[in-house]
Amino acid sequence: MLLPPPGAPRVREDQPPTTAVVGGGIAGLAAATALAERGVRVTLYEREPTLGGRLAGWPTTLHDGTTVTMSRGFHAFFRQYYNLRGLLRRTDPGLERLTALADYPLRHSAGLQDSFRSVPRTPPWSALGFVAQSPTFGVHDLLRMNPRAALPLLDVRVPDVYERLDAVSAHDFLQSVRFPEAAHHLAFEVFSRSFFAGPRHLSAAEMVLMFHIYFLGSAEGLLFDVPDEPFPEALWNPLADYLVSHRVDLRTATAVERVLPTANGGFLVATSSEERRYDTVVLALDTAGLRSVVESSPELADADWREQISRLRNAPAFLVSRLWLDLPVARHRPGFLGTSGYGTLDNVSVLERWEGEASRWTARTGGSVVELHAYARPENADSEAEKKRLMEQLHAVFPETRNAKVVDARHEWRSDCPLFPVGGYTDRPTVRTPDPGLMVAGDLTRTDLPVALMERAATSGFLAANALLQRWGVQGQTLWTVPDRGRSAVLRGLARWGAPSTANSSVRQDARRTEETRVTL
Repeated sequence: MLLPPPGAPRVREDQPPTTAVVGGGIAGLAAATALAERGVRVTLYEREPTLGGRLAGWPTTLHDGTTVTMSRGFHAFFRQYYNLRGLLRRTDPGLERLTALADYPLRHSAGLQDSFRSVPRTPPWSALGFVAQSPTFGVHDLLRMNPRAALPLLDVRVPDVYERLDAVSAHDFLQSVRFPEAAHHLAFEVFSRSFFAGPRHLSAAEMVLMFHIYFLGSAEGLLFDVPDEPFPEALWNPLADYLVSHRVDLRTATAVERVLPTANGGFLVATSSEERRYDTVVLALDTAGLRSVVESSPELADADWREQISRLRNAPAFLVSRLWLDLPVARHRPGFLGTSGYGTLDNVSVLERWEGEASRWTARTGGSVVELHAYARPENADSEAEKKRLMEQLHAVFPETRNAKVVDARHEWRSDCPLFPVGGYTDRPTVRTPDPGLMVAGDLTRTDLPVALMERAATSGFLAANALLQRWGVQGQTLWTVPDRGRSAVLRGLARWGAPSTANSSVRQDARRTEETRVTL
């Protein structure tokens, strides 16, 4: 157990330092919250009119006159997201605005289906139970597997897992273990595509880390919660009010164009209409936004760091299609269904199963609100053709929707998620930069902690705040993660027997043949 370095509870009230947080997504909100709670004068800039970043929501009016909230789609709030959930507890101590979904089912077009509802949650029985219950693992398949190549799964440590497996693709790692082909598609590819990239283009280290987070490193399993109302109402509007109560200056619809270091150690933050000076800055931007600001700030940090940022890339584009149907989907359909083998369709959500706004619309109209996701689309993909394909694939998954009329539809075609490519770990920015007054936060950062996705964003935001607070002699935020190594001593021993170099060599050879811990930072 590691606690934050000792320090004062708050900064001096007569001379509070100032910080500009650039970006109002999860990372920026976490940084702003931790700083403002300790008396730092925070200005938060967000280029969009709403907070939430990639979890923002905005109003739109349907053809029937109903005002509804559109977003970039479904997100699962897994119970291992300790720091994100801690952020949300600022305004919802009991997390009553989150509701549990009963299961996390996965379906393959061949008829195979997995469920996580009855899988044990205690490691290692969680992983063993999944294998025992999954239709993708037969006796013959188990006999064919290469257990030695799978040993890195048993004792995942950060950053060691990146040193061992970042140079290998998720696809090649799975091939080296000789997991059944059906399991590739039905289970492990779901992890890969959570990062908006196909398994051939994703670092195996990221996929193995996900396996640790959900199976062998925690007792929460793969069940999750979702907000019971759209993101702004359930999450970000209450947090905005909380931040204002802590004297945060919220500047939405205000894009930062450049950040200029000053001679006395501060920074000028420039928008299209003004420049303001701050003692410190947190850049909590998406990949393209960070590249743009840094490119326009030629004196920021140092040349090597700026060059590193310039090399960051986005993951492939994805499509979210939300459909308002005049007929309901069958009552037995789950609220969320992961899919494989249905062409480009990655998952289907039935929003009225959990979201109040959608439920009220369906109660009034007798229809359904259905959302479809297609990840990792090629650069030359035709968005209109992709929309049509998703509709055809919905009919294959939920045949009753063939008879439904689309009352209205909204589509989001985006390409703004970070890419975690093979061999890219060392090129990702850390929270700290060469300038001690400048921090970076977001899910694109390298934290050296066992966190991913939304939880990495929240954790990095708190880490950025902690680093600044430490400069001022103020105690920071205590962070929680799953254990930073395998929980079982027996399994850790097996992993050591495999030896890092041997395990990595096994992956490379097969690839060629096939083509609760508290931490303080």
